[in-house]
Amino acid sequence: MTNRYMKKSIWIPDLINLFFPRICHACREPLIDQENVLCMSCSLKLPRTNFHLRHDNPVAMVFWGRVRIEAATSFLFFNKGGRVQQLMHALKYRGNRKVGIYLGKLFGSALSDADTFREADLIIPVPLHPRKLHKRGYNQSEMIGQGLSDTMDKPLNTQSLSRIVHTASQTRKSRYSRWENVKDVFQVNHPEHVAGRHILLVDDVLTTGATLEACATKLLEVEHTKVSMATLAYAQG
Repeated sequence: MTNRYMKKSIWIPDLINLFFPRICHACREPLIDQENVLCMSCSLKLPRTNFHLRHDNPVAMVFWGRVRIEAATSFLFFNKGGRVQQLMHALKYRGNRKVGIYLGKLFGSALSDADTFREADLIIPVPLHPRKLHKRGYNQSEMIGQGLSDTMDKPLNTQSLSRIVHTASQTRKSRYSRWENVKDVFQVNHPEHVAGRHILLVDDVLTTGATLEACATKLLEVEHTKVSMATLAYAQG
């Protein structure tokens, strides 16, 4: 019985992989045994920014004069048609939550090398409106935050910031229009849970920064809070 069970345990995964092949979410090539989410080639070729090593990086500079933050960074460069776009599409539109968690873990390992980000007390993902959350089934920024939390050993807080107004897509809006679209749509719940804490605010992609600015502005209204920002990808202008 033991030998028969062992034989089944060997061929069952192969049979599953035959009908439901494991593929790299960036290049769509099959993964080998030790690979997960990304093949080794795509993992090595991820366009990392290393912005977390520079206080005056392009992401931080987006918010200078707009909102008071401790630090800001993005993990990867986002280029149209590139690997990162494929990964973001898999995360947001193909239901692949594990892509966000996996990349969040890689991101967290990088942020652990930077003093300011190591000093954060808790991680808060940019929230979705309940209507959009119901439609998508999950918050992609929360998946990234989960990966960060796992690697950085920081608590993930999904209750203290909520989106109370459903807004139209930001995709084709100008920077000013984006700010007008989101400036009053977030709310801090139970401010005592964030008071005096250094918050790492997490989102998927940075474009104009309007959404992150709106979230940070609300969080900074709570006494003695500090905010740093981290996005998985940076869309260069």
